[in-house]
Amino acid sequence: MNTKEKIIRTSIAMFNLNGERAVTTNHIAASLGISPGNLYYHFKNKEDIIRQIFTLYSEHLNTHFKPLNLGDDPLAQLTQYLDSLFDLMWRYHFFYDNLTEILARDTQLKKDYITFQSNLYEQVKAVVIALREANVIAIDDGDAKELAHMLKMTVSFWTPYVKARRMTGMLEQQDIYNGIVKVLMLFKPYCTAMSREKINTLQQHYQTLADESLPSIA
Repeated sequence: MNTKEKIIRTSIAMFNLNGERAVTTNHIAASLGISPGNLYYHFKNKEDIIRQIFTLYSEHLNTHFKPLNLGDDPLAQLTQYLDSLFDLMWRYHFFYDNLTEILARDTQLKKDYITFQSNLYEQVKAVVIALREANVIAIDDGDAKELAHMLKMTVSFWTPYVKARRMTGMLEQQDIYNGIVKVLMLFKPYCTAMSREKINTLQQHYQTLADESLPSIA
């Protein structure tokens, strides 16, 4: 791993642990045991680091967000997608916590984010339509659009919602599984008779994972 990659990895870890607002480039350099000048050789400032992290985030999501193949089990594909999506949220949860402020400081990043979100909405809507075509859900075009918005909103604001309601302000692994449970709940009103039990089973699976990952009390 080269120095630039180490800076990115360390920045993500420190932003997630301490909050992006509290971490400076000097903190990052000190954590790595390098001089600030060495860090600035690779990145102009903290916004430059965040911009690169966002690029990694968006590339990862685009790589793992593939259209559903109607020839395969649609719920198995949905499960893989949700697992990947919420794993990504766990890795980069600092970005969701301070999103408005981060974007306000960087006009170009905000433009990129708006474009990214527009493309993501179309991808989510395509998944909803594909589930309808696979007879997993029964939904008209208007509600499909609204469901896509609700799914995207739930995913985008789940982690800051959880952290804001916790005195420690920390995100736990069970929160990720609980987020998937909430997303599956949005599908349930539209489930067909043939898929309702499968969705219930899938929801119970993630609820069990959430319960099993609760922090132990000494």
